[in-house]
Amino acid sequence: MSLRAWALAVGALVAGPLATAADLTPPVGAATEPAPPWRFAGLPKQTQPATRFDIVALDGVRALRVEADHSYGTLLHPLPAGTAPGTLSWRAQVALPLPGADLTTRRGDDAALRVCALFDMPLGQVPLFERQLLRMASSRLGEALPTATLCYVWDATLPPGSVVISPYTRRVRSIVVHSPPGQWQTERHDLASDFLRVFGDEAQRVPPVTAILIGADADNTGSHSVARLSEIHHTAP
Repeated sequence: MSLRAWALAVGALVAGPLATAADLTPPVGAATEPAPPWRFAGLPKQTQPATRFDIVALDGVRALRVEADHSYGTLLHPLPAGTAPGTLSWRAQVALPLPGADLTTRRGDDAALRVCALFDMPLGQVPLFERQLLRMASSRLGEALPTATLCYVWDATLPPGSVVISPYTRRVRSIVVHSPPGQWQTERHDLASDFLRVFGDEAQRVPPVTAILIGADADNTGSHSVARLSEIHHTAP
């Protein structure tokens, strides 16, 4: 996915009414679909199948089931303007890992689960070429676009804690997390320190967070994965 396609996709996600509180509304409600203000969005003019996000009962616990099958898709929860980075935590399980994934290449840039924070980094800190692409995309959409996205990505091959810059755009950078297939694991991350770790070459101050994203994709590898997430929280400092 090119930088321009990514920018248009994320812009479409962020557009719309904001949540009314800094803390996340749990995606797991009483219905079979994720509870608002979580909402689905894919790529502009997407031709590949959409990743499925369903609410299921599992061992007496309701969870968000994320299934990618040759597909792409995300859920996004907007946050109020000026939301401080704070702490992001969640409990998740990768039930069916993604074969053939390689986050360092375009052909393998898929993941069974991504949990991301979108940051409003000043556009002037973005390198010139990427800045111009973001401006063109923003003009087309009529919306300001996120300039930095930090993701936590499940990967079975890279060491946990590894930092990976997307092979499609430097505006998306990831930290690898890992757990054995089928094992529930709780993650808790300080967004400010992790932002400076991955974007410290461009920014010395941590900008506000505009949204939290949950995603999974298997369109590049043409494969199949299943993950589950039972809770997710954002706590402002």
